[in-house]
Amino acid sequence: MGFLVGLVLGIAAGVALIVGFARVENSRAARRRQLAATVASFSKMTIEDSRKLLPGDMCPSWVVFSTQQKLKWLNQELTKIWPFVNTAASELIKTSVEPVLEQYRPIVLASLKFSKLTLGTVAPQFTGVSIIENGEPGIVMELEMNWDANPSIILDVKTLLGVSLPIQVKDIGFTGVFRLIFKPLVDQLPCFGAVCFSLRKKKKLDFRLKVIGGEISAIPGISDALEDTIKNAIEDSITWPVRKIIPIIPGDYSDLELKPVGTLEVKLVQARDLTNKDLIGKSDPFAILYIRPLPDKMKRSKTINNDLNPIWNEHFEFIVEDSDTQTVTVKIYDDDGIQESELIGCAQVTLKDLQPGKVKDIWLKLVKDLEIQRDRKDRGQVHLELLYCPFDMKDETPNPFRQEFSMTSLERSMTSMENGSGSADLNRLSSRKKKEIIMRGVLAVTVISGEDLPAMDMNGKSDPYVVLSLKKSKTKYKTRVVSESLNPIWNQTFDFVVEDGLHDMLVLEVYDHDTFRRDYMGRCILTLTKVLIEEDYKGSFNLEGAKSGKLNLHLKWSPQPILRDSREDNVTRFR
Repeated sequence: MGFLVGLVLGIAAGVALIVGFARVENSRAARRRQLAATVASFSKMTIEDSRKLLPGDMCPSWVVFSTQQKLKWLNQELTKIWPFVNTAASELIKTSVEPVLEQYRPIVLASLKFSKLTLGTVAPQFTGVSIIENGEPGIVMELEMNWDANPSIILDVKTLLGVSLPIQVKDIGFTGVFRLIFKPLVDQLPCFGAVCFSLRKKKKLDFRLKVIGGEISAIPGISDALEDTIKNAIEDSITWPVRKIIPIIPGDYSDLELKPVGTLEVKLVQARDLTNKDLIGKSDPFAILYIRPLPDKMKRSKTINNDLNPIWNEHFEFIVEDSDTQTVTVKIYDDDGIQESELIGCAQVTLKDLQPGKVKDIWLKLVKDLEIQRDRKDRGQVHLELLYCPFDMKDETPNPFRQEFSMTSLERSMTSMENGSGSADLNRLSSRKKKEIIMRGVLAVTVISGEDLPAMDMNGKSDPYVVLSLKKSKTKYKTRVVSESLNPIWNQTFDFVVEDGLHDMLVLEVYDHDTFRRDYMGRCILTLTKVLIEEDYKGSFNLEGAKSGKLNLHLKWSPQPILRDSREDNVTRFR
């Protein structure tokens, strides 16, 4: 009997402790939420709100300041404490940037370190401030800064020949925007657990290198290599989305660290009407693509010789770290062999404009400089297909493939869209050799009609027909000729056996039929990306090389993916 009474009392006491602990935790959580909401509300207060809360005789002078007056006050205070900031910041910069300098050290140097680093006596000046509303807990502030510095920075450079060179970094001029993130909000002063800082935007960075007691120009290649190294180190160490975390209250802030959030698949399809940079012949274009402009994160296409309308059809995959602010950049160059390549034009796409899991097919106008909004010169266009795949995309089909299979995210999305019938075959393949996925199948192309085709005959009409082919196949088909029509109707279907759908292209060329010759009217070049994903779709496609005209097509895909071992010639089909 005593045992039962003790058991009941023990259970009751345990339940009471659990309930009490849960109530205490809920109460603490509620207070934290209230405090976070209060702090967030204060961060949104305007000067007028402050004046309403505080009487005139109790309102501090800085509250009634305008934005410019507040910046002036902030700059004055920063100037006062700058000697102390200089000491602390110099040591922080040295310890954090020096390993990055070593990482990007030119191969012509044996070592690259700081022998002296102080930021000088001139404090930076803040020229703008703003609060960023992103819907997340915490406070995000951006400060625009201008700094004409007089630092004392000396690099200890040693060449492979054992020669030591003290190189001074002089005449630094910097303008940029720093982002400060106060997060998480907590219920103890100063009401936030940590501060993250990052260089959100670099508007200007100028500096000069000088060998102490000599001229750096006397050593060929050293100056350019060091400048690139310094800029890469800045890009890799503090430029957004990279951020430095300073704990204010002890705790675990690993969730604030930079983490990949997804992958971006870019298909560089083609370019057209590029500016010719060569005096003899035509340009030899190639493309550089990147999200972050670091040597190990930039991708280069193959060079297409002597062509102002190159077709690449190449895939590239990038890691995305902040889809709200990052962009993908493509720059087209003319390959001049041993000489420095000449920029033809560049273009940029903001990742937040992409719909996750959906392919965006886009033509971009090339400009000389991405910072210049107006560029009236026609430098050509570049054609991209973009697919952004967040890691947390809920409707994404699980990927049955293991990591040792080398595929782009587009290839993985293609293969994982299958009904899973091939997963058993893949699981039986234990080889760790590099493999690639081939999207094999049958492509049915229905040429429905043409609209507003250019007139090629004296009577203002044309006798159009279409020649269809695949870039990687010798198979060609031709529609019938429709006499004297600029809006022909064909409704003819042709089947292609496609051996590698991810890397093949459909070409449709339109001709005007004459008795003794044919006149070229224009063409459409299509990748198979969209039909591989949707398997059945209709679309209208403008004719390239023509003043007007388009083709209406219906494409249908019947897949049969296979797995090919790239080190051997073995091929396994999915059954």
